[in-house]
Amino acid sequence: MQNKLEREKITVPIIKNRKKENKKITMLTAYDYSLAKLIDEIGIDIILVGDSLGMVGLGYDSTIPVTMSEMLHHIKAARRAVRFSLLVGDMPFGSYNTFPQAIKNATRFMKVGCEAVKMEGGEEIKDIVEGITKRGIPVMGHLGLTPQKISEFGGFKVQGRNKESAEKISEDAFCLQQAGVFSIVLECIPKELAKSITEKLKIPTIGIGAGKYCNGQVLVSQDLLGLFDEFTPRFVKRYANLSQIILKALRDYKKEVIANKFPDEEHSYG
Repeated sequence: MQNKLEREKITVPIIKNRKKENKKITMLTAYDYSLAKLIDEIGIDIILVGDSLGMVGLGYDSTIPVTMSEMLHHIKAARRAVRFSLLVGDMPFGSYNTFPQAIKNATRFMKVGCEAVKMEGGEEIKDIVEGITKRGIPVMGHLGLTPQKISEFGGFKVQGRNKESAEKISEDAFCLQQAGVFSIVLECIPKELAKSITEKLKIPTIGIGAGKYCNGQVLVSQDLLGLFDEFTPRFVKRYANLSQIILKALRDYKKEVIANKFPDEEHSYG
């Protein structure tokens, strides 16, 4: 792990330059102080307080029910932990339908500690994105499988497999670049489409289920840690199975309390 004194604070210009430097970008989600602190400590470039919070943290069936209040609450928690990573907040469903609404809510995110906001959509939000970026709020785009449109897609399905869909995603990527986004998340699209978009854009792409040719990668932390197992997308690699470790610890605690083995002398005051 890099010495904290030697580390630089990650900023939007640093992320944009990673593409020119041919250096991969790392990004993970966090919704609370403890996990954000660990992610920041090991040197992940970007911490996303994602609206995936709704499913892995709040138990919703999708990201749709997540509110601004819920997002702001969790952004504040993560902000207290983050020192070096770039902190990005997901604008929840229904929070940027119009420009006045979008600039108001994006400003609220920045005031509680975000350094950029993420918005789903392409050409249809181009003017909103352009207006926000011109007012000094960095925006990260999100194309492909955009969870806030899951009802429109009919489920969590790979996007961009036919010519029309692929062309639309490519066109949307250029629209977002023109509107001023500093990077674009590409979710659940064929790797060759992601490669084509990545090669043509001047800004970095960050993939999730989009193959190895993107300029960076992002995963939901609970997925890679094995803490959320209600469904596991093909693109998720589990680097640990913490749910089983936690379950064992909880069972051991329960047994010791019932058997009057905890607390023992070591864990009691005299």
